[in-house]
Amino acid sequence: MRKFVVSAEQAGQRVDKFLAAVMPEFSRAEIQRMEKNFDNSRKVKEGDVVRCTIDDIQRVIENKPILTSCEEDLPFQIIYEDDDVIAVDKPRGMVMYPAVGNVEGTLVQYLAAYCPLSALGGDVRPGVVHRIDKDTSGVVILAKSDAAFRALTKVFSDHELIRKYIAFVWGIPPWVDADIEGNISRSSRNRQKMSMVKAGGKEAKTSVHVQEVWPRAGISEFLCTLFTGRTHQIRVHLSAHGFGVLTDPLYGRGKEDKIKPSELLEFLREHQGQCLHAEILELVHPITGEPLKLRAPLPEDLVYLKECLDSY
Repeated sequence: MRKFVVSAEQAGQRVDKFLAAVMPEFSRAEIQRMEKNFDNSRKVKEGDVVRCTIDDIQRVIENKPILTSCEEDLPFQIIYEDDDVIAVDKPRGMVMYPAVGNVEGTLVQYLAAYCPLSALGGDVRPGVVHRIDKDTSGVVILAKSDAAFRALTKVFSDHELIRKYIAFVWGIPPWVDADIEGNISRSSRNRQKMSMVKAGGKEAKTSVHVQEVWPRAGISEFLCTLFTGRTHQIRVHLSAHGFGVLTDPLYGRGKEDKIKPSELLEFLREHQGQCLHAEILELVHPITGEPLKLRAPLPEDLVYLKECLDSY
């Protein structure tokens, strides 16, 4: 059971639209199929308390079970593992857990076949305490024990960790370091997108350091540090300031037409998913209290991108 209180900014929305905004991990279609206890077309009022029961997501994902055995090697690298947690390097293109449209071959399904995961995450998301987008690669940590799940959930909720991402973007900034601050909310025009807003939304802050630039191509490599963890935060913040992430279909604002025929242009036209990589995750071990610094090396596609940029 989840409970949400309607704010003044949210008043007047349909129930299903409201729930989709406060639970961005689910689409409106999924919510409409999961929740049958009220009229989804009813409009909420300020101060309303909306309770949503999500008790059986399995039927939404066509009753596809979590794998019970691992018959082949994992299609990703394990970065760290002990009795309480496991951290892996998630490949670009792999979904974190089953959902409508992605019912097989997810990260959680592979891991559940490989090792026990905390049941506190639920039947579909055992061990999941945070997520990165399907088309973002890099470090993800999951809980194997219930104690680790509770502790990690608090760590992520309180932002008591360091997260650094590599982003390849359009544009050459006149600065080396910058802080981007701006509240983020779901777009009223396209609920698949987030946007920066002047009022409402959730506070968000991203620190940016320029690692390398390729002036001829008009492309830069940024190291982005998250101080908050909002949906699409880096992509939204960078795009809002004119530095769209390369090959990002939602926020990228592609400028491929300015690139002359080359291996670089071919990469930009054919690459699937934004050029964004979760490189570093630093936190205190939820059980032992020891510092953990987890790092996922730059994936092959982005290594190749750098080679194309260097030779352009």
